[in-house]
Amino acid sequence: MTHAPIIAATAEEVAARAARIVADGLIRATAERRPFLLGCPTGRTPAPVFPALAALADEQLPIGNLVVLLMDEYVLPTADGFEMVDPDRLYSCVGYAERQILSPLEVAFGARPQLWHADPRDPSGYDRRIAEAGGIDVFLLASGASDGHVAFNPPGSARDSVTRVIELQESTRIDNMSTFPVFADLAEVPRHGLSVGISTIADHTGQAVMMLTGSDKRTAFARITAATGYEPDWPATIVAECRDHIILADAAAAGA
Repeated sequence: MTHAPIIAATAEEVAARAARIVADGLIRATAERRPFLLGCPTGRTPAPVFPALAALADEQLPIGNLVVLLMDEYVLPTADGFEMVDPDRLYSCVGYAERQILSPLEVAFGARPQLWHADPRDPSGYDRRIAEAGGIDVFLLASGASDGHVAFNPPGSARDSVTRVIELQESTRIDNMSTFPVFADLAEVPRHGLSVGISTIADHTGQAVMMLTGSDKRTAFARITAATGYEPDWPATIVAECRDHIILADAAAAGA
């Protein structure tokens, strides 16, 4: 199912709408006596969603039934493969999730969601785990501003790609300097990332919510809203192939 893009005045309104989608899905899943799986990016675009979700504390949402699935993480090469960066690093996606997603929700609701992430020693095992759990209920997505990367999938990523370790393109690493201002120089940005694949997103997701905020996402908005299928040169267009998808943008991204 596709929907016309929803244009909100501000990034905060986009976040509030996304939080409502998550809350309603969590309530439905709990009524069906099953966990609610939420795919999450990290960084600037989704950051306001979690305070907006915490602001619904009066609704007593069953937050302990929420399972947060990370899209990606930086990894470092070792003698026999790759290892995840220290979660205490401010640019660690796992650390971000612990600090910016799980802890605030635990404070607001008195229960802590589960956190899932891929293992660099068995990346494709993540896809199997997701499939065995019945798939991702809602996947919050964001697009790279300069190259359309989604998670760490660079332009040219295959439609059938699965969770894997990726050598990060320079354009993605430059975008990540804005996502994580702790990076003072491009040389500080890791060169490899562990990422869900394009097929992980499209084939294991019930509803995809693409969030686009800020004037630097105007190209992304134009590309994604025009797409009728996956365009490898702009990976975030995979949202068009998700079974049900919504595009939420603020006026700055939409050029409205």
